[in-house]
Amino acid sequence: MAINFSFQATSDFAEHTQSCANMIGLKNSDYVREAVREKNERVIADHITMLSRKLSAKHHSFNEAIVNSLQDGVA
Repeated sequence: MAINFSFQATSDFAEHTQSCANMIGLKNSDYVREAVREKNERVIADHITMLSRKLSAKHHSFNEAIVNSLQDGVA
């Protein structure tokens, strides 16, 4: 099922978008659809990267705590 998106844009934005779409041989709608798809992919990739860094920091912190507790009992 297709859903229509509608948004307001300045004439400069619309003209620039149309010019870019024409340069690569796409209809305006296809150009905007592709641009939004690429943006969505970047947002998801950035979000996954952020979550991965958070998880890595938690694991690093946990591992340091374990190592420190083991060292306290070894001396």
